[in-house]
Amino acid sequence: MTQQTTTLVDRLTTYSANLKYEDLPADVIHQAKRLIIDSLGCALGGYASEPARIARALASTVTSTVPATIYGSGQCSSVDAVTFANGVMLRFLDFNDGYTSTGESGHPSDSIAAVLTVAEAKHRSGKDVITATVLAYEVFCRVCDAVDLKPLGFDHVTIGGMASTAAAARLLGLPDDKMAHAFNLGIAPNVALYQTRIGHVSMWKGCAYANASRNAVFAALLAERGMTGPSPIFEGVGGYFKAVTHASFGLDAMGGRVHPYKIMECSIKRYPLGQYSQTVVQAALEARAKIRPGDDIAEVRIETVTTAVRLMAGDPEKWTPATRETADHSMPYTVAVALIHGGVEEHHFDEKYLRDAAILRLAQRVKVTATEEADKRMPEAMLCKLSIVTQSGAVHTSIVDYHKGHYRNPMSDQEVAAKFRPLAARLLSPQRTDELLDRLWKLDEVADVAQVVRLMVADSGRVT
Repeated sequence: MTQQTTTLVDRLTTYSANLKYEDLPADVIHQAKRLIIDSLGCALGGYASEPARIARALASTVTSTVPATIYGSGQCSSVDAVTFANGVMLRFLDFNDGYTSTGESGHPSDSIAAVLTVAEAKHRSGKDVITATVLAYEVFCRVCDAVDLKPLGFDHVTIGGMASTAAAARLLGLPDDKMAHAFNLGIAPNVALYQTRIGHVSMWKGCAYANASRNAVFAALLAERGMTGPSPIFEGVGGYFKAVTHASFGLDAMGGRVHPYKIMECSIKRYPLGQYSQTVVQAALEARAKIRPGDDIAEVRIETVTTAVRLMAGDPEKWTPATRETADHSMPYTVAVALIHGGVEEHHFDEKYLRDAAILRLAQRVKVTATEEADKRMPEAMLCKLSIVTQSGAVHTSIVDYHKGHYRNPMSDQEVAAKFRPLAARLLSPQRTDELLDRLWKLDEVADVAQVVRLMVADSGRVT
């Protein structure tokens, strides 16, 4: 008799099906609430963006007998279309939390769009949402630890689709056989290219994970109805290991009684820009505070992680960004903005600033190098040493290894709420914002998350 071999999909299915809210430690539950709050604030803040407008307009053409709700507008559409629209809003500002690894990196919080949309449609509880969120983070981060896709030409949202599939299948209550096929159906047709984040970066940068989540939800819905997918999707002769990673990997260490949950190693952003520039901008502001009034900057020297240099300063477009999407992933641009304006905020990526001669001149004086010391500290830290050299020859240096919001230098709950409020205020009244925040902090007490989603519909007159 041939012995049955356990596949990676078997491993993912078993873990996804067996994770229980009752087994989650109190700090993990609380962290999930914090990251859900942070992500939904980013979504409300991203409502007015052009990609979000396009996604809502497309979703409005679809009706469904099992509808879900688009944040802000309150429009109803199919679960997959709403997952995409809400996911685009969540990601647009590049302000939601992230995870860095010696392998891949990215934003597991993008999967929250899939989690909350499926949960609303199926009237799941707050505890179900928390469990599915922890699951999505666990799958995303563990696979990131196992493989680095960027050098292979693939985007991290390929992993994000796996995380959203796990969450969606769990919330749909799929049995093991159908859950396995949800993974097969989600992975086989949905391999995304890294070109999304290189050179002249387009609107798609903020839509790619939303699309991966949309496809994940669609795959789970197909599996629910009995659709089967190709297998073994990882180990097969034409599978993921052969076509994408060129090597096999396992997921033996998953969060639980033995291993800590990866959601505890995710960091909240202080500034609306790429996560590898968070320490860089903080260091720039600290060094800026040491300059005397009237001093002119001759040069800015940045020493940081190789991955940060590759992603944030690795092509010519990063010194003269023509789009918001390129600028918020440009280390030279965001450092120049921080030094001139004393911070980096969303409006600093408007056309007015992208064409600002003073910002562009200073960006040209930014020199970026990777250091062995910084690389050795990864992924536990994102070390940055930044020095400002003035025309007089004076050098002012700041070193930051854990930016404010990093999981080793976390924001307080009050700081998380303080970040949420102005983002939510673009659509919600102060009273509605208070009510929403209260409900989210007590998410484990919510019987039906549709109650929470209703609170994210804008007050009359606040949306167009």
